[in-house]
Amino acid sequence: MCTVTLEYNQGNALARHKLADLLATGLFVKKDFQPEEAYKPTDEEVEAHRQEVEEFLYASKVFASKAFARHL
Repeated sequence: MCTVTLEYNQGNALARHKLADLLATGLFVKKDFQPEEAYKPTDEEVEAHRQEVEEFLYASKVFASKAFARHL
């Protein structure tokens, strides 16, 4: 079974009518959608990400300085 998500203007009578027609066929079922809670990283994950970004920036500076030194 697949899930299809539709977005439409609830103020549009034609869109509401077409959706009602689609549901009336019995081929589709309307389900209540409960969005998952927003993911909240742990303090350890935040610190690991910060450290990874710092290491990336340091490596970028090192490689960039070597590239600039070759061309200047």
